[in-house]
Amino acid sequence: MHEILSSINNWFQTMGLLGLAINSCVESFFLLPPPDFILIAMDLAKPEKSLFYATICTLASALGGAVGYAIGYYGGRPAFRFLFKKHVNKLDNVEQMYKKYGSFAVFFSAFTPVPYKIFTIGSGILRMRFWKFFFVSLLGRGARFYLVSLVLMFFGEAVKQHLEAIILLVSIIIIIFCIIVYKKSKSKMN
Repeated sequence: MHEILSSINNWFQTMGLLGLAINSCVESFFLLPPPDFILIAMDLAKPEKSLFYATICTLASALGGAVGYAIGYYGGRPAFRFLFKKHVNKLDNVEQMYKKYGSFAVFFSAFTPVPYKIFTIGSGILRMRFWKFFFVSLLGRGARFYLVSLVLMFFGEAVKQHLEAIILLVSIIIIIFCIIVYKKSKSKMN
């Protein structure tokens, strides 16, 4: 499986910017390797274009999220079962996260290593308001891809081997911050 994913990743990488855009888009609703690997390679090759690459990655991923939303909205649970046969119970988890965190659940999945594609399709199934979904997706994906590109733009190769740890740490901090903001806003409403 690792070989297959690596081959797919290499194929997208040979297409350059178009490969980054296609991978970013399709990964948002289908089982493909995340675009981070191509983004990292492109950022390291041309650090002066890092923010441009992050923008392409963010926009393509958010558009792919919209496709995932449409799949869920129009295909419903049968489409989810077809795409995620081994993870059918994940939709229940998505539903519980929506009940507990609302649109923050989409942000978490867009920013963290949690499978974003499950939330894009789940958002359509659960009838989350589309524009709210799209905006939160854009914020979460943008935060993720710009963070990667900014770190590589400023620190380059020296930080490459520590990038996953840095992203995980920043993800945890942002998630804790979002939960605190969410709980405070919810307590003000009551």
